[in-house]
Amino acid sequence: MKTTVHFIFTTGLFFLLASCNTKDTGKPYEVVGDWRHAGGDHSSAKYTNLDQINADNFASLELVWRWRSADLLLPEGVGYGTADYRAVPLVIDGIMYVNTNHGMVAALDAVSGKELWLFDPQSYRYGPPIQTNIMIRGIEYWTDGEIARIFVATLGKQLLSIDAETGLPDLDFGEDGYIDLSQNLGRLEFESNFITAGAAPIAVGNSLIVGSKIFDYGMYNRSPPGHVRAYDTYTGDLKWRFNTIPQEGEEFTETWEDDSWRTAGNTNVWSFMSADDEAGIVYLPTSTPTNDYWGGMRLGENLYAEALVALDADTGERLWHFQTVHHGLWDYDIGSAPNLVDIEVDGEPIKAVAQVSKTAFTYVFDRITGEPVWPIEERPVPASTVPGERAHPTQPFPTKPAPFDRQGVSEEDLIDFTPEIAAEAREIASNFLLGPIYTPPIVRGERGKIATFVVPGAGGGANFPGASIDPETGILYVPSATRPHGMSLITPPQGTSDWPYVIQMERQVGPFGLPLLKPPYRRITAIDLNTGEHVWQIPFGMGPANHPLLEHLGLPPLGSVYDDVIAEGGILVTKTLLISFLAQKDEISPDARGSILVALDKATGATVGEVLVGQRLHGPPMSYMHEGKQYIAVAGGGRDKDDEILVFALPSY
Repeated sequence: MKTTVHFIFTTGLFFLLASCNTKDTGKPYEVVGDWRHAGGDHSSAKYTNLDQINADNFASLELVWRWRSADLLLPEGVGYGTADYRAVPLVIDGIMYVNTNHGMVAALDAVSGKELWLFDPQSYRYGPPIQTNIMIRGIEYWTDGEIARIFVATLGKQLLSIDAETGLPDLDFGEDGYIDLSQNLGRLEFESNFITAGAAPIAVGNSLIVGSKIFDYGMYNRSPPGHVRAYDTYTGDLKWRFNTIPQEGEEFTETWEDDSWRTAGNTNVWSFMSADDEAGIVYLPTSTPTNDYWGGMRLGENLYAEALVALDADTGERLWHFQTVHHGLWDYDIGSAPNLVDIEVDGEPIKAVAQVSKTAFTYVFDRITGEPVWPIEERPVPASTVPGERAHPTQPFPTKPAPFDRQGVSEEDLIDFTPEIAAEAREIASNFLLGPIYTPPIVRGERGKIATFVVPGAGGGANFPGASIDPETGILYVPSATRPHGMSLITPPQGTSDWPYVIQMERQVGPFGLPLLKPPYRRITAIDLNTGEHVWQIPFGMGPANHPLLEHLGLPPLGSVYDDVIAEGGILVTKTLLISFLAQKDEISPDARGSILVALDKATGATVGEVLVGQRLHGPPMSYMHEGKQYIAVAGGGRDKDDEILVFALPSY
């Protein structure tokens, strides 16, 4: 896919990368000052050992510069509406690289925000993707010690290699710097408009590995498969393709009964991947197959759906895998990158990988062998009553760590702060089928019930951007949300679908505008991966504590109720702090527009500092240091054509 080169240079044609001959070690605490990948490093730690910004001065942070997304410079009628701005900036040797939601890439002076170069691949020429959440979450930086590249996968199905020094496409890569991502999926019979990009690709050695984002709410069984591809970082030649839905002659096709592997779609990697650069292993978190909620046309376990898959990054050979949900019916795809960390369990050093999930489980493995660090048991779960469906009889339950959020629901879980609230909650709940985790959706109206009340819901548990980790202590920090869904299956109107059943979602509606379940509704949990034990857990955000029926009770924070925004934000881990943000509308006033940048004590979870921000923040916060000064950057805006990067630092005296 070739397009016209369109670029803007605002400070001359060239600038120098001061240390492009520095190898990327993959350890954030060895590359002090830089933020080289979306997760800080390929372990997805989201960690920096910087401590200039600390509990004593965090509240003094000031907005020192902001960069308005170049998308806002597009002429009227060019481009299309995009979602909230959630890109993760990268900083290498004092230069910030960042993408826009339309796939433009800019290089900025990390101290002043001055634009050094801007490249526009014009991905919008290929029309808007047929999907929700139209955004690009990040880019990838790669160097071999002599050359440096920025890789971006755009919404226009472009995989692009940009020279980090000049801002120009690498003409030796693909076709004049571009690769057409609608190709090399190994199947022609699918709706190509349903596939695009979202998260950054990952470069391991000289393999550039790319996942995909697939629109999975279509009414027809025509979604593309989510096979993962790797391209040579120098030439763009296809190196390998890993079939996330096994194909003819491959292992595990029998887990797709009636040859459904021939037609099933999705099972894609839409979130960030992680990698062990030293071992040359890339880790893929995969999603649910089509149809997300009715699997009658794909009976069986459905490997490699909703699994963590470890591949040799050079060859694409599968080294090991673990399926977290068999024959998924709840949209429990793995929405975040796995976290790599070296731990010590019972005196034994382990190179581990921890995968958090929407299920609210943390699955922990030896990242080289795939052996679970603690036993994971197959336990019986409820059967499906939906015609044509067959839920898997068991699901995997980790014995450690304990779940980090609510799982399943019974009357004991209903909100009950006052008798009036409790009675109304029971009345509402009587319309739903309640049950433990993995209770399948029902046909709407079965046994007089509206839907199965699914906890965690499809947007609950740990979604994007997943967990963060302190690699020096082995403590995992997990942001999560209790966001239940009422899930029922209905017969689609005649002529609108080739599925016999499609999903109908019920928003969580509790008594008097309160949630149906007890708090907390949003949490942060600290888990010591050396022991598998929770260190602490806090509700994050005030939640409905000031509701008119609750304000007289003087309740502590209950955790923000995730209503219209999920899968955003995240936790930045520093030497002493956890840094995240809350929405002012949830904490101060429903009419407030901005955010609150929040610092927590890493050891206890106690809030130690807050900064009011006039913009609504959305992206994962990151931090870097240049010329002796530490900065925190985060993407925000996007709903009102106000996409921007905001950069904070301490005052200069």
